[in-house]
Formats: sequence, C-alpha cells, structure tokens
Amino acid sequence: MTKFDYSQEPWWQFATVAALEALEGAKMRISQIEAIVLTSISSAEGFSEHQTHKVSFLADLFKTNVPIIETPSVCAGGGVALWTALQLEKFNNILIVSGEKLVDNKGEVTAHWILSATERVIEQPEGTLFPVQNALVWQQYMLKYGATMDDLALIAYKNHQNAALNPKAYYYQRKVSLEEIKKSPVVASPFRLMDCSLSVNGGAAAILTKEKTDIEVLGSGFATDYLLTFNRKEPWHFQATELAAEQAYKEAKIKPEDIQVAEIHDAFTSVELFSYEDLGFAESGKGAELIRQGKVNLDGRLPVNPSGGLKAKGHPISATGLAQVYEIVNQLRGECGKRQVKGNPKIGLCHNVGGTGGSVTCHILRKTS
Repeated sequence: MTKFDYSQEPWWQFATVAALEALEGAKMRISQIEAIVLTSISSAEGFSEHQTHKVSFLADLFKTNVPIIETPSVCAGGGVALWTALQLEKFNNILIVSGEKLVDNKGEVTAHWILSATERVIEQPEGTLFPVQNALVWQQYMLKYGATMDDLALIAYKNHQNAALNPKAYYYQRKVSLEEIKKSPVVASPFRLMDCSLSVNGGAAAILTKEKTDIEVLGSGFATDYLLTFNRKEPWHFQATELAAEQAYKEAKIKPEDIQVAEIHDAFTSVELFSYEDLGFAESGKGAELIRQGKVNLDGRLPVNPSGGLKAKGHPISATGLAQVYEIVNQLRGECGKRQVKGNPKIGLCHNVGGTGGSVTCHILRKTS
C-alpha cells in the first residue's frame, strides 16, 4: 500500500505503486496475473482524471488483456473486492487493487460524492449526513447502555497512538493527546472532530493465489442491510457485520476468542465500539469494557487497529479494506516494527463497512508457516 496522505498524484498512480509492491512481495510479474479486481468510487476523482472505463484503463496501464472486474461498494470496496476475488476459483493468481484520489476537489464536491452513499430522499433532507447519522445512533446506544464520550475518546487516543508508529499512516510521528481529543471541536453533538475518520488519498493492493504461501484466507463473509438506517430494528447493531462475521467464523471453523489481532472499520469511533459486540468480542452493551480495561490496546489481549485505523491512518474510501488486509498480513508475518503485536499472532480479522452498516465484509487470515 502507499502512504495515506494528501499527495496529489493521479488515482492510477496510487493503484500502480500499491500493485507493484504487492507483485514484488509475491515475487510475481504482472504477466502471471490471470484476473484483476479493481475497487473505486469512480466518480470522486478530479474532473481532469475522471474515468468511467477504468477496466480498460488498467489493461493499458498494466499491458494486459486479462479479465478486469470493478466492484465499487463505497467504504467497503476493498473488502468486497477481496470477497469477489475469492469467488473466482478458475483463476490461479488474482490482483486486487484500489487507488483513490478523494481529496482533490472542492469540499462541496467531495461531500456530494460521499453523501451519494446514503439515503437521499428521506433521511438526508432531514440533515442526517454521515456524522449526524452516526451521532444519532450513538446517542441511542448511550441512553440504552450507559456508555460515554470518554469511551470514544479512549478509542481515538488508542488509534492515534498506533498510527504514530505506522510509517504509512497520515498521523505517523504526530502524537495527539487525550486532552486534545476531548477538546476537539464539536461536529455533530456529541461527536467531536476526533471521533471522525480522516479522508485522504492513497492506494492498496493484495494478490490472491492458489500457490502455497505463508498466509491463507481462512474465512470470508459478506452481507448487506437497508440503506435507510432508521428502518433497522437496532441501528446501533450492524446486522450485516453480525452476518458477515458469522459466515467467516463458520467457514474458518473458529470462534471470536480465537482472533489475536483485528482491523476494525472505525469510520467513527462509535462504529469501532459497536463492532466489538457485533463481531462477538463483547456481549451486547458491554463493548465499552474492552477499551476501558485496555484489552484492545496494542499491548492488550486483542489489539484492535494496530495500523491506526481509519481514524488516524486515514480513510481513502475504497482502498481502506485492502489496507486492512495489508496490516493484518504484516502483523502475522511479524513485520510491523514498533507497532508489532506481541506473542506472534497467527490469526487476524479484517472488518470493512460500507456506509452506515449497509455493506460489510469480514475476512479471517491465518499464518500457515
């Protein structure tokens, strides 16, 4: 993957750099790739780079004639691309790649494209933009279970601490104090700026192969849910996460307690907390206990978001899910330097969410040797 930041290279440059790193890591040439799965939000690049025929563009870029599939699923695009590649069993080597240049337009243009991933007829006219939508859901959760904004501040602090150790994170070597997080500006009450993930540019890639490797996809799950968030029975629980996780655990033949490191989709700090429960790491209503007790810290029983997460590594929409895979693979290989999880983890989980729980993937990876 590339560094996540505000670099102004074209989207395809991010994709190319990430793809070349993945090929080098796999000791493969592009001529050995039999299919490519691309994920992108397509329409959010600058007008001079806008390209609706990306599959042909990549064929030209990589000098290949293999099948190329584009699987846009907004923030869950990376996870959906990996899930799609896993269904393509006739191919031996598949490149999964994403490049996003999200932050290159005027603010209102970027916001327009991001908001196109929400319900635009009923909810959005009432002002339920993503921060507002998630804040309303969090308010209901707090009233029901007694969690606090201090719990969310601890999640943000943890992820910023981790990102400061990650050379590819936006907040690398840029520490943020707990006091700064708690005093950051209110965005949508009670959410503060530091409860929201960071929109950045970047790319990520992975290679799926039938050849013997040291990492395997042990389990995979993908589920969807209603676009109208408040049509759901309990909006603070993402049923799509529960279903995708159930599929992945079943296929992997393991239980939640077998996971040793996880990358969770923290588009907002509240989503990370809800997901502790939806992924089976905590009972309903008790997710806050994991962060209060430090169990999800880098030195805890189940380190969550050692990369810094979307919150502090950055969130280039479609590339996020593949960046999660990149982090977990490197954690399982013991190649994460100062943020390396102790104890030689063998099993890791990637949780990728589109919208407010509208599409979710869950992948479980295992170190085989």
